[in-house]
Amino acid sequence: MDSLRIRRPDDMHLHLRDGAMLRAVLPATARVFGRALVMPNLVPPVALPREAAEYRDRIYAALGPGTGFRPLMTLYLTEETRPADLQAAHEARLVTAVKLYPAGATTNSASGVRDMDRVRPALETMARVGLPLCVHGEVTDPDVDIFDREARFIEEVLDPLRRAVPGLRVVMEHVTTKDAVDYVSGQRDMGATVTPQHLMLDRNAMLVGGVRPHYYCLPILKRREHREALRAFAASGDPRLFLGTDSAPHPTGAKEAACGCAGCFSAPVALGCYAQVFDEMGALGHLEAFASENGAAFYRLPPNEGTVLLERTEAARIPPPLEVDGDTVTVFDPGRAPGWQVKETA
Repeated sequence: MDSLRIRRPDDMHLHLRDGAMLRAVLPATARVFGRALVMPNLVPPVALPREAAEYRDRIYAALGPGTGFRPLMTLYLTEETRPADLQAAHEARLVTAVKLYPAGATTNSASGVRDMDRVRPALETMARVGLPLCVHGEVTDPDVDIFDREARFIEEVLDPLRRAVPGLRVVMEHVTTKDAVDYVSGQRDMGATVTPQHLMLDRNAMLVGGVRPHYYCLPILKRREHREALRAFAASGDPRLFLGTDSAPHPTGAKEAACGCAGCFSAPVALGCYAQVFDEMGALGHLEAFASENGAAFYRLPPNEGTVLLERTEAARIPPPLEVDGDTVTVFDPGRAPGWQVKETA
């Protein structure tokens, strides 16, 4: 198979930032994806319905004509979030999900949750009205090794939360471990996303022979055995798993710093990278469901009408860095050219 046409995909985990960065990175997503679930971790965070509406308007203002792209907005869960605001935003179809960041877990998460009991009323309202919760699945206890934080989150936060609030629909975003695969695959009312970098790389790629800051993301890359579990999960066709790039742009200077930022800007190459992984796993037949159907089904959205045509090619190249406001943003490079690229969007 040298070409593959699939229904236009959705990116169910995306960072667009704001201002000049938003305007620079948005076209890479909008030219390929029909929709994207836009993360709310701006500074200050998108925590109120009014702020989500204003952010949505800025995204639409930055879009070029004729893309057909639709941003799916989220709210940032804080300990001050009012259940009535969540219900109103859901009923107005303003937001598609609410995002839980444990305080201090990742970029711009200082406003996140420290005490889960304080957000219980909000979560119970979400369960009642059917508004999904997206979680950054890591504990932030400094005594927990960074490579163990996802597994400990499942044990100490996620499983108790789901038992305490039955019926709450949860997406465990950017899963990175066999622990997460084993947990999600046995659950109801759950979904999960996985990134290109966690399917293509393990921690050796980031650390052996020198530190590669453009592979540093949170949750951090794990051992090869965990990457293989993720790849097998994707290749299985399990409907709980769907595409979420977690594409997260940072200025190159901030990535290549003494204390570099976490995140990989994968949007320009993401679909080709996913296709390469599914091809390597002999699972191209599952790519369309993973990219275009499973996420829409979980979020109770109709699938996109258009299509994208992917082609296998040896000429695929990683694009050069984007110019943004006097700096650049470096595109994710897995160390080999993706064997697939998007040829057209129809």
